[in-house]
Parts: sequence; C-alpha cells; structure tokens
Amino acid sequence: MRIVELILDEEQEEGGIEAISIVESPAIESDFVALNNQEIKLAEIDKEKRILLGALLIPNKPIYRKSDEGEYYIFFSKDTIVKASQMYLRNGYQNSTTLEHDQALKGLTLVESWIVEDEVQDKSRKYGLDVPVGTWMGAVKVNNEEIWNEYVKTNKVKGFSIEGYFADKMESPKEKIQEDFSKEDQLIKEIINILTIEDAKK
Repeated sequence: MRIVELILDEEQEEGGIEAISIVESPAIESDFVALNNQEIKLAEIDKEKRILLGALLIPNKPIYRKSDEGEYYIFFSKDTIVKASQMYLRNGYQNSTTLEHDQALKGLTLVESWIVEDEVQDKSRKYGLDVPVGTWMGAVKVNNEEIWNEYVKTNKVKGFSIEGYFADKMESPKEKIQEDFSKEDQLIKEIINILTIEDAKK
C-alpha cells in the first residue's frame, strides 16, 4: 500500500489548511476535550467556558485514505505541521469551521494554537491528552448554541479534522517516521519495512 507524505508547496499562494471541522470520527484518532464548568471554573459570571481542546494534526501519524486511485496512507511531518499551523493563522482562518466537512459553521473560533514541544510539561497533559512532540493543538471557542447543545454535549462530535490543500510526495519512510508510529499502527510499520526492503533491492 502506498504511503504518501503531504507537504506544503510554499511557492503556491493557495494551499494549506483552510478550515477546522468538528467531526464524529477524527482521522487522526484523537478526540478533543470539551471544557465546561465542571472542569475549569473561571469567574462566577462564566456559566460554561465552551471550549473544545484537542489535536489538529499529529506528526507521522498514518491516516488511511481511499480514492479512485486506490487505498493508501498519508502523513504529515513535524515541519509541515509547523508551517501549516502558521499559515492557517497568517491567512486569518481562525473563524473558518465546518461540521463533518459539510456544513459551514458560524460562532466557532480558534482561540489557542500551539505546537507540543514537551511530552511531559505540555498543557495537553493537563486534560489527559497523550500526543507526541510536534502535534498541533488547538482550542476552539463555541459561541453557537445549536452546535454546543446538539453536537458537543451529546457527543455527536468527538474531535477535529482539518480541511485544506497539500502537495504530496511519495517517499520511502525514514527511520524516524517509523519510530514515531504508535503500537496500534504495527501493521502499517510492517508494510513500510517490506516496501523499504523492496526499494533497497532495486
């Protein structure tokens, strides 16, 4: 099965991430944490914080895809994730959100954005999220009653998914990428090893 690294083509003005979607089944397999008055108390005037906090992109995480061209996996390097996160903010897309990649939403804003630099000390650990260094984290404020009450509170949406345009490049995955694959992706790692051996024989 093909493994494709998605990259940003910095020579093109268009590209990168254009929206964050709240979805039931995030491809990166990382759910967000809904922050409400039971988890964080602010001032007494705040009844609910209404913030969703979670991973937007995880480096070297194999993401299964199926298209007319067949089945394959994609992944993003740490460098691409940093560039994509910066481009998203530079382009002013903080309010660009969708529901299940289908319906444009109003009232959702990316209010925090950071790259995990320390697996132990990162803010994500405070909320029980176990993500690797290089992960793009985000906190989205929900000022949309319907979305908060009908989708977040009912757990109809569980995580973030990104929307955008990237260039792709085929490559034999490097050893570092292989090391970063999680245990649950052991089958993918075995496929990569087979492909690497076949490439070495050529």
